[in-house]
This record gives sequence, C-alpha cells and structure tokens, in this order.
Amino acid sequence: MKYYIGVDLGGTNVRVARVSEQGQIVKVIKEATEIEQGVEHVLDKIIRMIEEIGELDTISGIGMGVPGPVDTDNGVMMLATNLPGFEGYPMAETIRKHFNIPVFADNDVNVACLAESFHGAGKGYPLCYYVTISTGIGGAFSFNNRLVSGKNGYAGEIANIIIDRNREKVNYLNVGAVENEASGTAITRKGKAVFGDHIKHAGMVFDMAREGDEKASKIVDDMAYDLAQMFSSIAHVVDPHIFVVGGGCMKSKDVFWDKMIQYYKPMVHVGMQDVIFAEAMLDEPGLVGAAMLPMSFGK
Repeated sequence: MKYYIGVDLGGTNVRVARVSEQGQIVKVIKEATEIEQGVEHVLDKIIRMIEEIGELDTISGIGMGVPGPVDTDNGVMMLATNLPGFEGYPMAETIRKHFNIPVFADNDVNVACLAESFHGAGKGYPLCYYVTISTGIGGAFSFNNRLVSGKNGYAGEIANIIIDRNREKVNYLNVGAVENEASGTAITRKGKAVFGDHIKHAGMVFDMAREGDEKASKIVDDMAYDLAQMFSSIAHVVDPHIFVVGGGCMKSKDVFWDKMIQYYKPMVHVGMQDVIFAEAMLDEPGLVGAAMLPMSFGK
C-alpha cells in the first residue's frame, strides 16, 4: 500500500498527516504555525513534523494545502494574506530538496475538492465542482481526480461572481458579489441590519427562520435565490456531474437547501436540471486532499 504526507498549513496552525492511498489518516501531528517567526522557521517546523511522522520509506509524495492561490507548476503561493513572507517563496522546492520526494501544493479549497473527488461525495463522478459556504464562499473543480487550477491558481474561485449588480458596495469585491450576499458573513450582516447588533453569527438568523420569523425567512430565501444564481452561472460554464457543497452554513441546510435547488432548476437549460447536489462527506478534507495531490499530479 502507498502512503502520502498531507500538510494543512494555516495562519494559526499547521497539521501534518500520514495518509493511505484509500484516504485513511494513519497519524496526524498539529502545532502552532508561528508565522511571526518567519518563513524559514515555519518550513523547518514542517520538515521536523514530517520526520516525526516517520516511516518515510513508505511515502510516495508530499502534498500541501495553503490558504491562497498557488502557482501549482512551481509550488509557490501567489498571494499569502494569512502567511506573510510566503508569497513567491519556493516552499514546495525547499521541502522536496530536504526529503528528495515529490512535493506539490495547492489552495486549501482546491485540496478539499480533491479529497471529495477521490474519497468523498464526488467519488466516481468525472467532473466534480466543490463549493464551500462558510465565512466566505469558495470553489474548485476537478476532472477525473485532477484539479483545474488555472494560469494563476484562481480557477474555480467563485466569491466574486456577480449575482445582482444593484446591491450595495460592501468591500473590495464586486458590487453584488455572491460572497457578499450569501455567505455566513453576509447573513450575519443582513441579520444585524434587520434585528440589531445582538445578532452574532449566521446561525442565529437561520434559527429565527426555522422558527418562522418572516424577516429572517426573507433573508434566508434571498440567500437561497442568490446561491441558485451562482450555481447556474457555474453550471453554464462547467456543466459538472455533481456539485459537492461543504462549509459551516451547511449545518443549517434544512432552511435553504431545498429552496436553493428549486430556484436553480428554472435558471438552467432543461438538460442541465438533473445535476446532483450533494453535501460534502469527509471530516478532514484538508489533510486528505493535500495528501492526494501527488496522486493527482502523478496522473
């Protein structure tokens, strides 16, 4: 059996796991990232953690999932907001030289997509489009278990898709960008505008809608419609076999999921209405997906 190393690198914590080719996590180590101590410190830490995993003679490759777009050909981050110093730094090459093992890197949403494609809800479907609806909205897609990352690492990213140009300007994203209208952050913002500052998170709005509050139900209904528009835009370009959806907002899917699909169907051609919508299955898509990168790139 082949094994791989998966590295889940975040601004706060870094995790390293030994994962089988069937997606089973055999061993995992977690430490604070300590990015304030510099890039070299973090990479030395990752190298040490990989060594602590042990049994490196059984490892066929190393994959890294990172929070930002990646030049996958060279294994460098194109943008590193949460990891200052990593932008343009040859992180994959540094680790490859130490272990003399193939090392690959990609965006954390992309590797989650890969995990679901190999071993989760998207298993067996040639074209899998993964969407996460949480604090923000992210996306990625794979074809035959290989990620499509694009020239600059942004392929599949959907946060900036415009669903209504007549909305208010919120931040650096486009006016009417779906992330500003249907993410958990957006629902919290809209909830505060209607109910006041005691609304602390999107779950409170979902709970009120579940209890029948008309204003909360309107916010959630708008969310479902906006998400449907987003999915229809994706579908008309990609025409996937399956949409796999994850993220924190899925804990409240009972209040928006069915509505979203109902709104979606008339927005697309009749022949596209049978696309499968499925909830993400895996508990650790970041680690598993990172570990699958060598399998994917090795195709």
